[in-house]
Amino acid sequence: MDTPRPYPQPHPQHDPLLGHTLDGRYRIDARIAVGGMATVYRALDLRLDRVVALKVMLPALAADPGSVERFIREAKAAAALAHTNVVGVFDQGIDGPYVFLAMEYVAGCTLRDVLRGRGALQPRAALDILEPVLAALGAAHRAGLIHRDMKPENVLIGDDGRVKVADFGLVRAVDTHSTNASGQILGTVSYLAPELIEQQPATPRADVYACGVLLYEMLTGYKPHRGENAAQIVHQALHHDVGLPSELAPGVAPELDGLTLAATARDPRRRPADAVELLSKARAARAALGDAQLDALPPTARRAEHSGSEDLTSVVPRPEAAARAASRAEAAEAQLNRTSVLQMAPPPPPAGGYGPPPGRARRTPGAPRRGLLALAGALIVIVLGTGVWYINSGQFTKVPAVLGKTQVQAENALEGEELRFRVREVFHPTVPRGEVVSSLPGQGDRIRDNGTVTLTVSKGPARVPVPQLAGMALEQARQRLEQAGLRAGRVTEEFHDSVRAGAVVDTGIAPGRDVRNGTAVPLVVSRGRPVEVPDVVGREEAEAVAELREEGLTVEVAPQRVFSEEDEGTVATVDPAPGTRLAAGDTVTVAVSKGPDLVEVPDVEGMSADEAERTLRAAGFEVRRNRIFFGSEVFQQSVSGGDEAPRGSEITIWVR
Repeated sequence: MDTPRPYPQPHPQHDPLLGHTLDGRYRIDARIAVGGMATVYRALDLRLDRVVALKVMLPALAADPGSVERFIREAKAAAALAHTNVVGVFDQGIDGPYVFLAMEYVAGCTLRDVLRGRGALQPRAALDILEPVLAALGAAHRAGLIHRDMKPENVLIGDDGRVKVADFGLVRAVDTHSTNASGQILGTVSYLAPELIEQQPATPRADVYACGVLLYEMLTGYKPHRGENAAQIVHQALHHDVGLPSELAPGVAPELDGLTLAATARDPRRRPADAVELLSKARAARAALGDAQLDALPPTARRAEHSGSEDLTSVVPRPEAAARAASRAEAAEAQLNRTSVLQMAPPPPPAGGYGPPPGRARRTPGAPRRGLLALAGALIVIVLGTGVWYINSGQFTKVPAVLGKTQVQAENALEGEELRFRVREVFHPTVPRGEVVSSLPGQGDRIRDNGTVTLTVSKGPARVPVPQLAGMALEQARQRLEQAGLRAGRVTEEFHDSVRAGAVVDTGIAPGRDVRNGTAVPLVVSRGRPVEVPDVVGREEAEAVAELREEGLTVEVAPQRVFSEEDEGTVATVDPAPGTRLAAGDTVTVAVSKGPDLVEVPDVEGMSADEAERTLRAAGFEVRRNRIFFGSEVFQQSVSGGDEAPRGSEITIWVR
């Protein structure tokens, strides 16, 4: 019996699994990524001879039944989602201390790699990535599952451009809690929805929030809430709204600002119900944008200066101290991007506090004097503490919650806190007219008692009048619409006796009517005066071509002549057919006849009627019978046998 091969042991200089074969089937060839809970390798499935991605749980977690349960749950959840944008799971197994999943291998990179290399993305690229992500999550949500760990590291972009969602390791059923019994939260802090931080039940709206953060990061190159540690980020997520992407990337269109705000609303009830609804809003936002808006290059995008390699732009090495600081910052950022366990604060102590039970105090010498000193010290502490409290907190008031309230409700809330306020109005693509879009300082922020809060109130979507475009060339009309904040919609063409070809005849929306900013305006464009194709069939070729050109049509003569009933050298067919209405300059094709296709007629006299008909039809003729009395023998035919007749013509036979 062969001696069993021992499982490799960790070594600081060597990944123990490289070159190892798990379960006698998966040969591990290279390490792809290391996460907070597992390491992903590229491996070869020796049984099916295909490359797979092998996700192996970290040994420290493999000993925890709860972690193993999550791992197996990931396999079942992903396997249940047969969707083109979900990374497929092929197999799950345990080999000694190693718990693993065999998954579809996606050759390419993660969205994190793209953001790290390029900074912010153009809106078109951001939507090209967001939409398949939402399609994948929509399938999960409709199946009753929540991903709970959406982040750039879990968005894979294949070399062929396909986008896939990976890592359903934290998947849960809808309405289950996001914490375990010890009050720990599993997730990636920058993408956790506020309700999960507050330990409320998980719903699809938590994934919607994470996708909103994802969109913000793609449009700006930055996360909306940033800090040196998880606690700072959690505080911001709980007390500050996600800002408008256009504040960091001025070229971002209002529709994308609105989409981001809708997805990242702190109140989950104000977000789209699930990824399917958010996908619908994303597609509507895309449809409202023109090419210039979709392809706008954000100011925070990074572009290489030499041969597409950003490495070549850095020719001066960083000083050692700066390099160490950058390395520490990158390590801290990587740690915050990992799926991790967040320990929530323990519950407050019971009434009366902790400590030993009260006992009877013993009197000691000098107690009265020490009591006076203690009293004096306490008074000093109180006075100093009051001063410090006033300096740090007493002179401040927290801005109450005003977002989503009507202007009157917000003003009443501020007056209730005895705060002054001023109001500025802005157009907003998604917030209804009269509701508060934002406040400065933000809600929950501190403000001096005599400070002023600026309320930004929505005037609703911007409305602009449709300009007068009749008579303009199509391209000029498109530019005029863009200048007015609108865009050209569907373009249809129709003939017109007085408006020149290529000019606008009418708009689908009456000129002067006020519409929402970004509305697509349908255009009707003239094809010019209609020209009716004349009937030139049977005319000599040169004569027919001249007549068609006199009508303003372009004429093409088919290179091959065709058999026709028309005389040789005359026009056999016209395409489009005579009588068709065309625009001046449209092309008409004529085919010239080479005369009838003559075929020798078989001699069928003396044959039975049925045999004669079969013979004539086989030669390419139509047949008509004339019967005399009740016989069945052919005694005469309309074209004598041996003569020629046009193919397809009719031959009459007489039968007696």
